[in-house]
Amino acid sequence: MMESEMKEYFQVLWKRAWVIVGMVLLLCSGTGVYSYLTDVPVYEASSKLIVNTSDRQEGTVGPDFNQITSNLLLIETYKEIITSRTILEKVAAEYPNLVTAVNELSSKVSIGSTSRSQVMSITVKDSSFATAVQLVNGIAEVFQRETPNIMNVNNVTILSKADITDPPVKVSTGVLFKVIIAFVLALILSIVIIFIWEYLDDTIKTEKDILEIGVPTLAIISRIKKNDLIGDTRNSKKKSVSDAFQIGINP
Repeated sequence: MMESEMKEYFQVLWKRAWVIVGMVLLLCSGTGVYSYLTDVPVYEASSKLIVNTSDRQEGTVGPDFNQITSNLLLIETYKEIITSRTILEKVAAEYPNLVTAVNELSSKVSIGSTSRSQVMSITVKDSSFATAVQLVNGIAEVFQRETPNIMNVNNVTILSKADITDPPVKVSTGVLFKVIIAFVLALILSIVIIFIWEYLDDTIKTEKDILEIGVPTLAIISRIKKNDLIGDTRNSKKKSVSDAFQIGINP
């Protein structure tokens, strides 16, 4: 029973597959073109900081593992400090031509670090690669300068800065993601339309439709192929000509 119903559902969808194809092509192409024309490209730039040992005792050789462990624990704190208003306000004040509000700058900044690593990465995204480079380097410099005042320890070093001469790193604008969403929505919408269409269509097409409404069947007309109709028409014409010829020669 279940297999029969599933088969009927697939038959309904296959009968109006052109609706699905048309809806998918229309929405996906429209979404892709609109996103391509309206989306603003976004670039990102990164600077790396290392949290290292602040004080080394004379005569010590190699790393101080206790200090390294302490620095690793500080990284999570430093992540919060970098994105705090204390740091970002100073950056905004130093670069008034690049950013006008702290909230605007905060939305562009992200901080990353790997497990058991003393290296932090500051990333800034902006529609201008040059702006992203200046801002990320500015944040790194301000944070390094303000760390001793905030934490009473000087253990942050800028490992590498973003370089304006590097090839711009363009971040995906999400066009593919939007097209995929449009595809899924088009698929769902077209299927719903097909089933509603089928539900509202009360024309009788098969013997089963007649049985379902309980109307007695008087006769069944078999499905006729087009070739059969053409053949019957030719035979009928030949028979008419033959009859006419016989009538013409018989008084």
